[in-house]
Amino acid sequence: MSEENLDKTNNNDPKEKKELTKQEKIKYFIRETVETIVIVLVLVIVIRAFIGEPRWIPSSSMEPTLQIKDNLIVEKVSRYFTKPHRGDILVFFPPKVDKKLDPSLWGRFTRTIGFFSSDEAYIKRVIGLPGDEIRVVPNIGVYINNKLLKEPYIKEVFNGECRPDMYCGPLVIPQHSYYMMGDNRNDSTDSRYWGFLPEKTKMADYKNIGSKYWESMPEERIVGRACFRFWPITRIGILQRPKYN
Repeated sequence: MSEENLDKTNNNDPKEKKELTKQEKIKYFIRETVETIVIVLVLVIVIRAFIGEPRWIPSSSMEPTLQIKDNLIVEKVSRYFTKPHRGDILVFFPPKVDKKLDPSLWGRFTRTIGFFSSDEAYIKRVIGLPGDEIRVVPNIGVYINNKLLKEPYIKEVFNGECRPDMYCGPLVIPQHSYYMMGDNRNDSTDSRYWGFLPEKTKMADYKNIGSKYWESMPEERIVGRACFRFWPITRIGILQRPKYN
């Protein structure tokens, strides 16, 4: 076969690759970029909704255990397999009477992923479990089932006054509810002031809601358990559950 015929054969080869035009390259780049962004966003949402999320400490209510601007990992996996234990540090949405959670689908979504939520989350320690009888005695400490709880992690005992409108007890904690307290007992808005933390919000009366189905559904109030401090580097470490008497 002559060289001329060989060249013609090569030119007619359907497998010969065509060079992309500049416009086609731009379109390809944009498509790849959008696909990558969508995949990353989906992964971030799934991880934050079901596995864990970072949180930072904005107040002194958990001192000395947690300091202002500490950065933590809040895991969400254990809640699917076990109930909270005494001593666990939880992030949650408190049952404040003066400020209810946003019941819309967007409100639920933002609380789930921990982004753009207008609802304020708290971080406190589980002190009382369902069925416990709890009593907070100023200048002495916390009694669980008539036994003084040893708490070496607190900054100081509560030295204020238990007013009639406070939840100092003696009180029996209802099922599926918890008594939460900050380690800085004299600078913490906790169960002493707003009562028990329910695992879920109560299902509202659908007739009184009047619009959306999801607004009538119960919702988890507990976000997750603080398990690891990753910043500052000098305080990095696992947040251990204390051992009680």
